[in-house]
Amino acid sequence: MIVYVNGSFVSEEEAKISVFDHGFLYGDGVFEGIKAYNGRVFALDEHVDRFYESAQSIQLELPLSRSEMKNAIIETVRRNNLRDAYIRPVASRGKGALGLDPRSCKKATVVIIVDAEIRHPEDTGGASLSQKGIKVITTAFRRNGPDVLSPRVKSTNYLNNILAKLQANAVGVQDAIFLNEQGFVCELTGDNLFIVKCSRVMTPPLWFGILDGVTRRVVLQIAKEMGLETVEEPLTLHDLYTSDECFCTATRVEVLPIVWVDGRKIGSGTPGLITTQLTKTFLEKANREGTPIYE
Repeated sequence: MIVYVNGSFVSEEEAKISVFDHGFLYGDGVFEGIKAYNGRVFALDEHVDRFYESAQSIQLELPLSRSEMKNAIIETVRRNNLRDAYIRPVASRGKGALGLDPRSCKKATVVIIVDAEIRHPEDTGGASLSQKGIKVITTAFRRNGPDVLSPRVKSTNYLNNILAKLQANAVGVQDAIFLNEQGFVCELTGDNLFIVKCSRVMTPPLWFGILDGVTRRVVLQIAKEMGLETVEEPLTLHDLYTSDECFCTATRVEVLPIVWVDGRKIGSGTPGLITTQLTKTFLEKANREGTPIYE
């Protein structure tokens, strides 16, 4: 693969950053996950805006303008001759001293990685995860609070998420749900969470300590266009356990049904009708809209 590194396009083998980079040493950086469908980058403006918002929040000055960043993203996909791709822009504080003080980092490092898209990387054959749904548990770890590291910042410090993912792996399920310090439901290790109850599409509010997901926004809009009531309000585990349907959203997984939570079958134990329709409509939208790569 061809990788963008600080203004240059190099092979995967040549793509290198310093071992003194604060992103490597301390997880001091931000990233985005973006997808291209059918020769178009979906929601590019929204993703780049969130990328810069995350950087602003941690006082990280990016060396590219937003327009330059968009062009670099498109060019990286183009140079890899891909029409369907997963795109990962990453920015770190850059090379500095071994100490924590970020003042030693004179210029941010910017890397853009693309890969041929595999729709659901955890599919193991047979029916896809989007067709059969996934099983999840509630993790014992709590979601980082806004007073620790805001989940609104899509930072390269994902150790909290990885620990929860390890707990899910240990019991043989696909993912884990975070609660906040008050015991309310937040999100999964890398996805926003939704439930459906009596045809109402419900999701935790942003101020509860969750990522402002781009796919989350799109799905809320699609649900409204379908004539469904959408609600952003606090949810408890009881709400999840007794919901008619449950699903998660993220750039990589799109709309993914959840059919089992903490040993409890959700609804019929199969993807629900509303989840299925939201998935279909989202994919139709993603495949026809976006910033052209080759025009």
